[in-house]
Amino acid sequence: MMSLQAMSDQELRERYDILQKTDNHKNELVQVNLLANRELLNRLGRIGSEYQQVVLDHQREIQFNRDGQLRERDLREKLRRLEVSMDRDPFVMVLIDGDGMIFEEEYIQKGEMGGKEAAAVLWNKINDHIHDKLPQIPANCKIVTRVYANMKGLADVCYRSGMIDRLGLIEDFYRGFTGSKILFDFVDVGPGKDRADDKITELFKLHLSDFHCQHIFFGCSHDNGYARLLEQYTDPTVTQQITLLEGVPFERELYSLQARYSAVRFDNVFRTNKINIYMQPQYPTAQSVPREHPARTSSDNGAVSSNGVYQSPYQPLVSPNAASPAPSNPSGMNPKAPTWASTANSAALLVSPPPTPAPAFSQSATSAEIRRNRYGQRIDPPTVYDKDEVNRLRSMKLCNVHYLRGDCPYDPCTHSHKHKLTNNERKGLATLARMIPCVYGSECDEPKCFYGHRCTLSVIGKKDCIFGENCKFDKSLHGIDLNVVKTTKIGKN
Repeated sequence: MMSLQAMSDQELRERYDILQKTDNHKNELVQVNLLANRELLNRLGRIGSEYQQVVLDHQREIQFNRDGQLRERDLREKLRRLEVSMDRDPFVMVLIDGDGMIFEEEYIQKGEMGGKEAAAVLWNKINDHIHDKLPQIPANCKIVTRVYANMKGLADVCYRSGMIDRLGLIEDFYRGFTGSKILFDFVDVGPGKDRADDKITELFKLHLSDFHCQHIFFGCSHDNGYARLLEQYTDPTVTQQITLLEGVPFERELYSLQARYSAVRFDNVFRTNKINIYMQPQYPTAQSVPREHPARTSSDNGAVSSNGVYQSPYQPLVSPNAASPAPSNPSGMNPKAPTWASTANSAALLVSPPPTPAPAFSQSATSAEIRRNRYGQRIDPPTVYDKDEVNRLRSMKLCNVHYLRGDCPYDPCTHSHKHKLTNNERKGLATLARMIPCVYGSECDEPKCFYGHRCTLSVIGKKDCIFGENCKFDKSLHGIDLNVVKTTKIGKN
């Protein structure tokens, strides 16, 4: 090895340069390694952070899945309980407007026992129909039945028609009907326009959206007013839950809806024709009978039968065959109402036919006015009462429709058309007609109605009169405010 002393300066410089380059190269490599290591450390830090985030996300997903599984388990349990609840106590609802869907005469005449029989027959018919036509309804389905009607008015109609011989028989019948089965009820809505309709309509809507209610049987064939309710539903999933019950033939508007709804008639349950009290003898008028008969109501929807006889559950007509007067009743006791069998053997005094619904008025009819107080109650024009004159006119059996309206549609009519009335006699006859309560009460809007719309013997503000509970007029027609605040003019009809 050559010593440093032996090397020339040139050689030393060359070796120094080589060593310097080597050192520079080493430094460069170190610098590159440092930069590479720093980048690796940065990447490692990022990867570590990302790993921690992944770990957190994974843990969150595990917790979320665990919570989701718990929620799903809870929801499944709630759904199971809900399904059990929905399947518990299923029922079908039978809604009947008893003002027009009237049970067969054979049941009503038996009173309480007949009510039990009618309930049993109706239950069996509904049950058989469910099994035969509605297999989707559970076998343990209960049958809930509600009948809504004005009992007082219904009793009056049945009595006037001769179907029953005492007014209390209707109450006995529905007491038996209600008591025979736990879920069968009769609801007395009392007198008043559309009371049964309104209750039935709201109950119909309520149960249609009730998931416990599997089906609704709707007894309303006599009343076109229910067409407004049924027209609202067009969805087949809704309409297939409804079956229309037919008693009397469906009114025109209801008949047109049968393509949308199913319908059924149960034989030997409901009357298939409206009660015709036109052709039945009536109990005597107020001259000989105590004032204890129920006031007539306006819940009916009358119709004209094929033979031209107007039929309505709540409005009496005269009988063309009952021309002979009834024997006097000096005792003043309420005579027994005639039965169907006794019609051919005896006849009673008849009241004049009702004004509403009335036959078409003549085109020559003049305009009329209806006066009402601030409560909307009709106020009759004043009349002059002469007791002797009223009694004399009553004994003449004059036709109110002929003399007070001029359009009696009955031929033959059992009341007289022959007498030529003076102006005073016509006023007396109008007074006599005012003693008979109008079937529509103070809500009547018939301009030619000559019946009474309030008790003239009551004092304003007091709901009674000298006759007390025996007054023919309903309590709502007593004490009416006579201050006229509104007058409705009715033109030619």
